[in-house]
Amino acid sequence: MPQIKLDADTIISRAQAAERSGFDSFWIMDHLFAPGAPPTDTLESWTLLSALAGATTSIRLGHLVGCSPFRHPALLAKMAATVDRLSGGRLDLGLGWGSVEDEFTRFGFPVGTRRERSEALGETLDILTLMFTGEPFDYDGTHFQLRGAYGLPVPAQKRIPIHIGGGGKQLTMPLVERHADWWNCVGSARTRLSELAPLRGDARISAQYAVGVIDTEARRDEVTATIGRRMPEKAWGRALIGTPDELVAMFSAERDLGVDMFIVRFHDLGTEATLGLFGKEVAAPLRATTH
Repeated sequence: MPQIKLDADTIISRAQAAERSGFDSFWIMDHLFAPGAPPTDTLESWTLLSALAGATTSIRLGHLVGCSPFRHPALLAKMAATVDRLSGGRLDLGLGWGSVEDEFTRFGFPVGTRRERSEALGETLDILTLMFTGEPFDYDGTHFQLRGAYGLPVPAQKRIPIHIGGGGKQLTMPLVERHADWWNCVGSARTRLSELAPLRGDARISAQYAVGVIDTEARRDEVTATIGRRMPEKAWGRALIGTPDELVAMFSAERDLGVDMFIVRFHDLGTEATLGLFGKEVAAPLRATTH
């Protein structure tokens, strides 16, 4: 549920609707603006997560994905532990090394090379692990140096699940293999799933999908056109568009490819009606046949 052109009350009400509808998790983006769009309201992500933590009770919360270069790893660790405490242990920590270079230039962040940003993310993940123990430590890296640092309070969870998003063989997948509980395969990389999956180590696979829910056959063309406009195939991969029964078959086929978690972005940005219909007639039947 990217927080573009949506106010806080709307995002919160949709998170609550997703929780009521049986979704496992609720994800937002981590950008300072809406990439590729004219200037519009875009809420800061960690502040919004804190509000969502207080407004929900069971659904898991996170970013897909958090932009590591925006925050020093010690600050990021403190923020993550705080949100995990506020939510009662419901944070999933999604991270990437930042792919929208225009955003760094526009807002004055050092861009660096792609490899430098990837290396810095690896050090960030090392530091997060150390901070989450609550014990003092020193750290000597190329990008970060800490002396006598510690993170208290520690997270509510024994381990906050780490999700690393992307599809690059050289810069992303080695980080997934070393650090991640989940590899989040972006939509544009789903065609390479069989090629990339062996590189993930022990990480489970989640994948992102543009989804159009057809509630009446008369709206099929409208939903298809909306998907094409809002989530083009080049960025999101082939969209899954269909009636609830058709979508169950489509997601079953994706599950057979090894995907354990489906991250869905709906054609209508997830209205409560769509969340309810999908939860009842797609997610529930899929969950019932999980093996």
